[in-house]
Amino acid sequence: MNITLNANSPLLQPNFVFGVATAAFQIEGAAERREPCIWDTFCATPGRIKDGSDGLVACDHVNRWRDDVELIAALGVDAYRLSLSWGRIIRRDGSINTEGLNFYLQLLDALKARNIKAFVTLYHWDLPQYLQDNGGWLNRDTAYKFADYAKVVAQAFGDRVYSYATLNEPFCSAYLSYEAGIHAPGVQNRQQGRQVAHHLLLAHGLAMQVLQQYAPHAVNGIVLNFSPCHPATDSAADRRAAKMADQYHNHWYIQPLLEGGYPPLLDELAPGDKPVIQDGDMAIIAQPLDFLGINYYTRTVYRANSKGWFSDVPPTTPPLTEMGWEIYPQGLTEILLAMHQRYPLPPVYITENGAAMADSLHDGQVADDDRVAYFQQHLQATEDAINAGMRIDGYFAWSLMDNFEWAEGYAKRFGIVYVDYQSQQRTLKHSAMALRDLFAGRKK
Repeated sequence: MNITLNANSPLLQPNFVFGVATAAFQIEGAAERREPCIWDTFCATPGRIKDGSDGLVACDHVNRWRDDVELIAALGVDAYRLSLSWGRIIRRDGSINTEGLNFYLQLLDALKARNIKAFVTLYHWDLPQYLQDNGGWLNRDTAYKFADYAKVVAQAFGDRVYSYATLNEPFCSAYLSYEAGIHAPGVQNRQQGRQVAHHLLLAHGLAMQVLQQYAPHAVNGIVLNFSPCHPATDSAADRRAAKMADQYHNHWYIQPLLEGGYPPLLDELAPGDKPVIQDGDMAIIAQPLDFLGINYYTRTVYRANSKGWFSDVPPTTPPLTEMGWEIYPQGLTEILLAMHQRYPLPPVYITENGAAMADSLHDGQVADDDRVAYFQQHLQATEDAINAGMRIDGYFAWSLMDNFEWAEGYAKRFGIVYVDYQSQQRTLKHSAMALRDLFAGRKK
């Protein structure tokens, strides 16, 4: 099964970047050679991870990175998006772990030697436990520690990095971690969730100042996840609920970056639920962005609840992914154009898009035709947004390989490469071959 685009598609032009993406905790392993992080603690807490697994070994990428770079190169991508483990670089005592830093330097040099652009994310959820012990993202000082870490990285990496993202999906680190309680550290408290969101955005602004000083030639920005918020019915109450959810989950993270203020919904929060915002914070947060990364997987449907708030309505109508998420490619075009019309956006990259499917390995093959179809539909949705007048500079498939899927453990597979976790053997799925063939057929 192939992925086909019109010969004149903007996605096939020489300047459009195609890549694959991963995150440190999900693939690296070698946990004994870094500081423990909040996800190690979370995994060690009974009942938190559905299959009882952890990230101590994961895909053993720290030991197998040379083979993995060859794998990436063989796909013919222009770029590789990876995240760094903060605790692999900065030790508990504040000193630099030169072994950890050298791991990333070698990896970046290998990518550069193959003309693969490195898109580096500084933070993809794995806060060092020693910072959590001092309050984590609830402690305002963590934002300043993050800026210090960004400086160490930018100075050490030099010109090896094409693009830096400060944070990946602060919505997840705030809402899923501190309000829904399903991600580490597993708290359920609205005020804490809003405070963590504010400190994360402050950390972003502080780190952007560092990056513009120490990595001025890199394309520097942030990665946000978005989901169109649709009402469950056409009732006024459900329409209002969907608009509230849109402010709370989508605009809460982008509006401060581009307009220097939170959405009006902030005023509707109970006084005890509002974050503490210090003078000057919003100006720090609203640093100019070289790019905005947008992650998209599905839409979300909301209804009004008895508390005057909103509740999501889980999808039940196929097609659904293994995560139970509706396959809704038109939602990608919808959310892209909604943001394009609402804000003066910097250049945009689709930094994550993909699906967990019921993959199985038979005779050395993984026939994930449903994932191939998913990519086909979402690449077309990306093209539709460009044709409607939006600037989108690239697209990254999530994920390069099967990995530790956070609270789901290893039961859900998002990779275009199948990983046998016992042998650590990697096998290209049909989706990897389809993307490889697409990349190979481009104009150069």
